[in-house]
Amino acid sequence: MSTAVSRVRAAYARIEAVDRPEIWIDLRAQAEVEAEARALDTRVAAGAYLPLAGRLFAAKGNIDVAGLPTTAGCPAYAYHPDEDAPVVARLRAAGAIVLGTTNLDQFATGLVGTRSPHGAVRNAHDPSRISGGSSSGSAVAVALGLVDFALGTDTAGSGRVPAAFNGIVGLKPTRGLVPTTGVVPACASLDCVTVFARTLPEAEQALSHMTTGTPPALTGRAPGPWRIAVPPLDQLGELDEGWAEAYEAAVARLAAAGAEIRTLDLTPFTEAAAMLYEGAFVAERYTAVGSFVDKLLAEGGAGLDPTVAGIITRARDIPAHQLYADMDRLAALRTRALTELSDADALLLPTTPGHPTLAEVAANPLSANARLGRFTNSTNLFDLAAVAVPAGEVNGLPFGVMLIGPAFTDERLARLAGLLQPETRLAVVGAHLSGQPLNPQLLSLGARLERTTTTAPVYHLHALRTTPPKPGLVHVGEEGAPIETEIWRLPAEGLGRLLSTLPRPMTLGSVELSDGSRVPGFLCEPAALTDAQDITSYGSWRHYVNGTGG
Repeated sequence: MSTAVSRVRAAYARIEAVDRPEIWIDLRAQAEVEAEARALDTRVAAGAYLPLAGRLFAAKGNIDVAGLPTTAGCPAYAYHPDEDAPVVARLRAAGAIVLGTTNLDQFATGLVGTRSPHGAVRNAHDPSRISGGSSSGSAVAVALGLVDFALGTDTAGSGRVPAAFNGIVGLKPTRGLVPTTGVVPACASLDCVTVFARTLPEAEQALSHMTTGTPPALTGRAPGPWRIAVPPLDQLGELDEGWAEAYEAAVARLAAAGAEIRTLDLTPFTEAAAMLYEGAFVAERYTAVGSFVDKLLAEGGAGLDPTVAGIITRARDIPAHQLYADMDRLAALRTRALTELSDADALLLPTTPGHPTLAEVAANPLSANARLGRFTNSTNLFDLAAVAVPAGEVNGLPFGVMLIGPAFTDERLARLAGLLQPETRLAVVGAHLSGQPLNPQLLSLGARLERTTTTAPVYHLHALRTTPPKPGLVHVGEEGAPIETEIWRLPAEGLGRLLSTLPRPMTLGSVELSDGSRVPGFLCEPAALTDAQDITSYGSWRHYVNGTGG
């Protein structure tokens, strides 16, 4: 079984096991995707350079994928594109495989993920809460390990809000850096194609294959430590319980990493954010799909989300003079905002003020949505770049922050975001498991157990002749089996210390898990297996040690 084919099969098994049909609008037939994967493996075996070979992704349902209808979350709007959108084509050319199109707030109008005839997309961690929109299906597909990364779009925050609510990374590039051809527009002058992934490096790798040309060179920043702008806490407004403390902890982490913290007046950002829906700019949504919505309403409105239809049709009657007045006001606010940012590398904000339940959004859809965009709505209006990353948990749910900077500072923002993610994961299968002789090494480094799972069925496990006894995990592909695995979280510094004492024949490599994700873990040099016992049939080092069988 080839690597790509095995990953495709594991992904479809995972999709079936998770049983979240609301994530998808159209999922490609497994046989068709396996055939594509098989052809891909043949090319790789023949020496083709495909940097994303076998990586699996999904595309938001307003992005063209050849062979699937583009619906933008409205079945009556569906059309059948003759070719992939450029972003999809570029990823496939690099070896990535698209599994299907994902659910969204209809016509990409909303930050909640509930405005769809395909059903509300439930949060990956708590199904009673919203997933965030409009790129809801894409974010949850990533968070649940169904795909490696996914494409979304961002006009008001749709590539960042779902990332925050589902504990993943969302990159919103500078406008124009990634082409929007083949994307159903929400507000064409503001739209961006975005990428979700479970880690920052995975998101950056995908984005690197989506961009057009090379970003323009930036003037050099003044020497010195990173400079992070933060507003006074009272300018953030009402936050959910525990969110202010989580935000302050993120600020403290950046300061501890050597960043210089500076105060910024957030007023121009929040005033501009309110203009996106309350002002004349929403009229561009009517330009995009308004005539179609009017026609469908005249025919009874079947398949239209009433909240979305109301937003779009109300935008039809906004007078032209209001747009010009709003443009003048926005220009003044942007000047003030960029002045506030002028001596900082980035602005750090909570991605949203809170995380509502499905019931709360159903009870008051417009005000709940407006609150969610308080910090995200102004980014594209001001032509800024942004990255949203996890920054801990509050009451057992993900808490996220975002870093915002001037256009074409995308790489700088990613570097800064990396300072907020000094924790890493480690997959262990043997002597470092809970209760085993070397587990105290992990505990002494501040590690904590995240979950118990299994590897993908592509490994063999051997008992090495070492003291204390250790297993050797080796990737074998087709003849492999799932092996019990514990996933531990530990400080990145701690992993470095652990590796400095790692004896041969153990090595650190990428371990593929049953959900298709990859985590750093201990593997074994094949040369050490000469006199080692194959214990794969036990399915677990613990079973072997206890003599309990597989």
